[in-house]
Formats: sequence, structure tokens, C-alpha cells
Amino acid sequence: MPENHFLLAEQFEDRQQQYEAANLGMWTFLATEVLFFGGLFLAYAVYRHFYSAEFIAAIKHTNIVYGTINSTLLLTSGLTMALAVQAATENRERVIVPLLLVTLLLGLGFLVVKGVEYSQDISEHLVPGAHFNPALPTHAQLFFWLYWCMTCLHAIHMLVGIGVLVVITWMARGGKFSALHHTPLEIGGLYWAFVDIVWIFLYPLLYLIGRHA
Repeated sequence: MPENHFLLAEQFEDRQQQYEAANLGMWTFLATEVLFFGGLFLAYAVYRHFYSAEFIAAIKHTNIVYGTINSTLLLTSGLTMALAVQAATENRERVIVPLLLVTLLLGLGFLVVKGVEYSQDISEHLVPGAHFNPALPTHAQLFFWLYWCMTCLHAIHMLVGIGVLVVITWMARGGKFSALHHTPLEIGGLYWAFVDIVWIFLYPLLYLIGRHA
């Protein structure tokens, strides 16, 4: 592949500097996202401490089947994304697009399952407000307020990630990535890994801890 195939922005001296700047930018962005979600996790910890019984009662109404399916889909997508990045570093260009397409399908599957789960939650009146499920204690609404806030924000990040993957897949089809240049793919992989990690924390907090108490 010709050396001039990869564009070097004029503000950088070489590709290494451009690569390091891109990685620093993404890690800085992810650090702000960690702080953002960290506030929600802190709120969860505080309210669970004060309303432990109510949270335990509420968590028994989340659908562990959907949560487990989505955990499987998302963790598998993390694997295929990592394999796509590795394929680029090894100049195995033919497998990059198939791996990215599988990652996209798994991500879309996650959102479909989450949509079905949301529909069931609404039908069971698990949305905080005037029509909240009367079988649950009043303060269980705190749990479901956090549930909706956390999972909706995560779903928004998933949508952004899918949009990024669409662009990256289009670039990969054009032969843009190789061992010499795969920064956009690696940056996209970092973002997708962040989405995975957030869900790894959400899954036990919203579906598992205290369920069989």
C-alpha cells in the first residue's frame, strides 16, 4: 500500500505523534465519561444503603433473562471488536470487515433486546411516577429511576458506538486499515470497550445483587 495513502494532518510531525495525540484525546474523553457514570454509581450506592429493602424488592422485578442475553451479546461484540483491531495490526485485512459487521449485528441485537425489555417494564408499570406499580414500596421508585437513567444513557452510548462502527466499517471496506495505519479502528475499539465495561457494572447492580435475598 503506498506510503501517501495515509494522511498526516499538518499539525503533526509524523504518524507516531498523530497516533499518540488521537489516543490521548480518546482516553481524556473516556475519563470524563467515567466521571459521568461514576456519579450515577455513587447515587446508586448511597440510595441502596438507605433503602436496601426497597432496592432488593425492586431488583426482583427486573428481567434477568433479558439482562443475561444482553450481557452475552455485548461481551461477544467486545471480543469481535478486539479481533478486528488485532487483524488490522497483523495485516489480515480480509477479516476486518466481517468482524466489524458481526460486532454491529451484536450491538443492534443488544438494542433490540433492550427495547423489548423496556416494553415489558412499561407494561408492568415499572416507570417512576403516578402510575408506578403499587405492589412495590414507594422508595423502590428510586431504584427504577436509576435503572432507567443508567440503561438509557448506556443505550445512547451504544447508538453512538454503532454509528462510529458504521463509519469504521465503511473505511475498512475501502482498505483504509493495515498494520501501518489503524488508529481510527483502535480508537473505535477503545470506545466500544468502554461501553462493555459500563455494562459489566450495570448488570450485577440492576439484575443480580440481592435478587435471591
